[in-house]
Amino acid sequence: MIEPGGQALNDFSRTQGGSLDGIIIADFSRVLAAPYATMLLADLGATVVKVESKNGDDTRNFYPPNHRGVSTYYLSCNRNKSSISLDLNDPEDLTTAKKIASNADVFVENFRPGTLDKFGLDYDSLAQDNRGLVYASLTGFGQGNRLPGYDILVQAASGFMSVTGDPEGAPVRAGIPLFDVITGLHMAIGILSAINHRRDTGYGQRVTTNLLSSALSGMANQAAAFVPGDTVPGRTGNDHPSLYPYGPIPTGDGELVIACGTDGQFKILARVLGRDEWVDDERFAHTYLRTANREQLRPLLIDALSSSSADHWYRKLSAAGCPCAPINDLRGGFEYASKLGLEPVTRLNDATGEIDLVSNPIGLSRTPATYDLAPPALNQDENSILAWLQGRATDSFSDGEAC
Repeated sequence: MIEPGGQALNDFSRTQGGSLDGIIIADFSRVLAAPYATMLLADLGATVVKVESKNGDDTRNFYPPNHRGVSTYYLSCNRNKSSISLDLNDPEDLTTAKKIASNADVFVENFRPGTLDKFGLDYDSLAQDNRGLVYASLTGFGQGNRLPGYDILVQAASGFMSVTGDPEGAPVRAGIPLFDVITGLHMAIGILSAINHRRDTGYGQRVTTNLLSSALSGMANQAAAFVPGDTVPGRTGNDHPSLYPYGPIPTGDGELVIACGTDGQFKILARVLGRDEWVDDERFAHTYLRTANREQLRPLLIDALSSSSADHWYRKLSAAGCPCAPINDLRGGFEYASKLGLEPVTRLNDATGEIDLVSNPIGLSRTPATYDLAPPALNQDENSILAWLQGRATDSFSDGEAC
């Protein structure tokens, strides 16, 4: 487990010295995509003030499952944040919201386009008093559309579901909110780019991302099949459209994923399986030939692998340098990562005791991710946030007097 270190802490109980130390993010977002982005930035040292409605982030009510009564969905993307709940329709709360925004380096929101305008929390209004503000907006379908932005809608509308699933079956969604996660990553990249630009110019800017554009970009090779290739790909199940073998193959006991992306890797596979003749077979000599003749190669592979178990072949093929992997459930996935020394879980403490969460996947040799705060209870940090705002106001007054 990775446990919090003992470095100096800032006013929000965050470890100082991280890559984004000193960056303050006013996080008005909820659910997954944008909160995931702000959590990753918080892990890297940014101070994140999570501004919630009086009812809290929607995901606080996403059950099951839960951990000691708290939604695990909420827990997945809200560590290292401080929470305050505000009613933007209340004048006093709105004033507090604007103070948080005016003291922030970054403002993050994922409301439908135009929603925050009536509160004076739009980019143009906030940038008047905070020219260095990086204002990041995330929507479902772009700033010109008020369509609701749910991951499943984008999986359907983008074409992703049309390339996912069995060729003879119905379109299938991914088992995770894939485009929420990808869009969150794109938002984080955009924010960091704008912060870097501000360092040289002093000016912030608006950063916009949307689920649909991120989906089309994230489909990468499949999208490229259509855009430059003028080909509309379909479903291929667990097979890869351009490589073979590249997917699960039955063995004598269970399936094993084998991924031969090069001719050299296929040679290793053939040698380990005792089928050296495949290498010289004109049907299988090169990647594109194996792909074209996959239906002839598939039964040969199944026959060769049938003599032993998936675990046996995994160990033999891995030792020889042939890419392959077991098909795990999530427990197996975390155990697998742990065996490889990746430390996939970090342990924090909250009001109810210890809590394990998924580690930040980014490794930094000088400024590693830190894990100071468990996901906050609703409004648990109101007093400290208001005190921070009062301190900022006092500092500004003192600075003015000194001039």
